Amino acid sequence: MRPFSEADIRASFLNASLRERKTLLLPDALDQTPWDALDYLGWHDRKLPQVAYVSVELDGAPASLLLRRADAKPRNRAQCSWCADVQLPNDVVLYTAKRAGDAGRRGDTVGVLVCENFECSANVRKLPPSAYLGYDREAARDRRIEQLTENVTAFARAVRDGS
Repeated sequence: MRPFSEADIRASFLNASLRERKTLLLPDALDQTPWDALDYLGWHDRKLPQVAYVSVELDGAPASLLLRRADAKPRNRAQCSWCADVQLPNDVVLYTAKRAGDAGRRGDTVGVLVCENFECSANVRKLPPSAYLGYDREAARDRRIEQLTENVTAFARAVRDGS
């Protein structure tokens, strides 16, 4: 992932008002973010516990989303829709995002089950267990990284395009 500046992130929100963009709290030490180990940047608002943000590269430009965490957690152990890790070391929760434009102003939202603290990039970079003799674990890891990027950008497109 290429590095985003504070100005890039604030200007790239697809589903946040101007006031929300100005008042949001960016992650601490943004300049020390390990961008090469991330497929998207996700963080929680330190003042609003139910609010989170995600920034991803979409069609060559930064795209950021304002998310709201559901109050209730899934009853059963859920699988993250983005990293699809079957051996998650963390919780998965439902996040919703208002759609961009008129659809969002009418209250239309889209939801996704995601690792609660946005650990997806670290999860997909772990070598998977060997499935069979001759299994190419590095190639499987590379496919998981590509799939994570596709899943996150597809969600951002759904918010942007309303589909």
